[in-house]
This record gives sequence, structure tokens and C-alpha cells, in this order.
Amino acid sequence: MAVTLRDVAELAGVSFKTVSNVINGYPHIRPATREKVERAIAELGYRPNLSARSLRSGRTDTIALAVPELNLSYFAELASFVIAAAEEAGLVTLVEQTGGDRDRELALLRSPRLNRTDGLIISPLGLGQEDAAALTGPLPVVMLGERTFDWPCDHVTMRNVEAARAATEYLIASGRRRIAVIGENEAEVMGSARLRLRGYREALAAAGIEYDERLVARATLWHRADGARAMHDLLDRASGPDAGFDAVFGFNDTLALGAMRVLQEAGLRVPQDVAVLGFDDLDEAAYAIPSLTTVDPGREWIARTAVETLLARIGGGALSAETEPRTRAAAFAIVERESAPPA
Repeated sequence: MAVTLRDVAELAGVSFKTVSNVINGYPHIRPATREKVERAIAELGYRPNLSARSLRSGRTDTIALAVPELNLSYFAELASFVIAAAEEAGLVTLVEQTGGDRDRELALLRSPRLNRTDGLIISPLGLGQEDAAALTGPLPVVMLGERTFDWPCDHVTMRNVEAARAATEYLIASGRRRIAVIGENEAEVMGSARLRLRGYREALAAAGIEYDERLVARATLWHRADGARAMHDLLDRASGPDAGFDAVFGFNDTLALGAMRVLQEAGLRVPQDVAVLGFDDLDEAAYAIPSLTTVDPGREWIARTAVETLLARIGGGALSAETEPRTRAAAFAIVERESAPPA
């Protein structure tokens, strides 16, 4: 027969309530008592009945995280930070991949799988303003990313325009005047590409540098291969003295790393001939050769704040269901490394 809480209480010589308090992490338990209970649990091999606990509390102690794809390092590292923050709060995280596809994102929001969770953190790419009604269900939702529509849920994001402007200003301050960008997506109405291009253009305008379409390389996807293809395209355009460039701003680190490889294969030195700057501060950026100067957009803060916001919505209290949705944006910083040293 299955071991019960009463079996544990009898072996430990304590009350049923004391065993329950230990299992549920109640802080005001004497260390000696906690040790006795934990020893009895280990000896009997007791396993909590999570289904019964969920029915009693109305909570599953599980949250869902939906990201476009985990083979992009940004989302893999973001997921790791979310999982770590959730674990600290005693929660399990279920991770879903949507491919950034609107239909799959909508299907997830309507999925009965979410009934087994207490809330959802989602980074959408396909959803639009017309999908706001899909976010009005009983499940708390926290939105990540750059989709800045008027949605009825909390939003935790990064300062894309300001960070891209600061990155471009950094390159200008280091003496670069012909700054190419990789990652523009003309089909995107609202999102990272559009916002980062805006910041880039603002910095050029403030410095009196004319915007040049020949220095803008498009990339619908943001993988290393896309960065490499975009760099080949830029090099093919550089046929005259006015068509070259002395710096490249990749709209994410993977684009910048792919571009840097092509530059080196073409015999161009980084940073002597061309400085390279990325965006995201991925772990691998510090170990590239040369190491990649990049923008730290506050990813760990975003993950932790998203979990804390979701928990506050789940638990009520100060951030109750009646409180208006909030938008919070992370601070950012330029991380100086070898690929684009300061002036």
C-alpha cells in the first residue's frame, strides 16, 4: 500500500499537521523536528500526492513558458533563466515551442494543456492586436518580447530603440562612420527588427550621418547562416569606394557571429578593418574569436520579473486580477569586448 502522511507522522513521532507543514515548506519548524520528518520520509519512501494537493489548493505549482524556438540561443538562455526563477519559487516550468507561428500561438492559448498550469509566460511573434481576445481567459498571462500592442496582460520587455541607438552611437564614438546593419525585415510591422532599425537611424541622424540603404542587409530569420548570407550580400555590394563599410551592427549575436566568420574568410580583420557589434550578450559571445562586443538587454532581469509578475497575478495580493496590466522594460548595457573596442 502507498505510504501516507500519517505513516510518516507515526514514524517521526510528530503530528500529521507537522509533517504537512514540513512538506509544504512552512518556515517556522524547529530544525530538529524538520530533520526527524525528513528522515522518516526518506526511510519510508514517501511521495506526495500532487493531484490531491492540487485539488485542495486550486494550484498546480506549474507554469508554462512558450517561446518561438529553442535552437536560437537567445530563447534557450531565456528559458533557462525562467526555469531557474520558477524553481526558486517552488514551481515547475513546462516549455512549449511555437515556431513564431500565429496559428500555433493561438492554439496554445486555447489548449486544454494550460488547464494543468497556473499561468503562462509567452514570447509571441505571430500574434497581433486582433488576437487580444485570446488573452482574456481566466489564466494569468505575462507577455515577453517586442510586440507592443494594447493587450490585456502584463508585458515585460527590453528597450530596443534606446539600446540600438546606444549601440550605434558607441560605434560612431569609436570612429566608425559607414555602419552596416544586419537583420532588417521589411515584412515586419512591429518587433525587434523594426525597433532596432529605428534606434540605428536615430543615432545616425543625431550624428549627421546620412542613412544609406546599401548598408542595410535583410534577414527574415536570425540564425548564424542568415548572418553569413547577409554579410556575403553586403560584400557583393561593396564595389566602389563609397559602398564599403567599417562597422557592422548585427540585430542579434547569432547574426553578428555569422557575419564575423564571413568577414574573416574574406580576409578582413576584425576590428581593424571592420568592427562588429551584436545584441543579446549570449554566453558564446564572450568566447568567439575575437570576443563579441554586444548589448546586454537585461535578459535575466526580464525572466525573473516575468516569473515574479506571473506569481503575483496567480496569488492575488497587491497585483490582483483587478489591477490594470503593467509594462516593464529592462535596463541595458554595452558589453565592450574585442570585436569593437572603445575609442
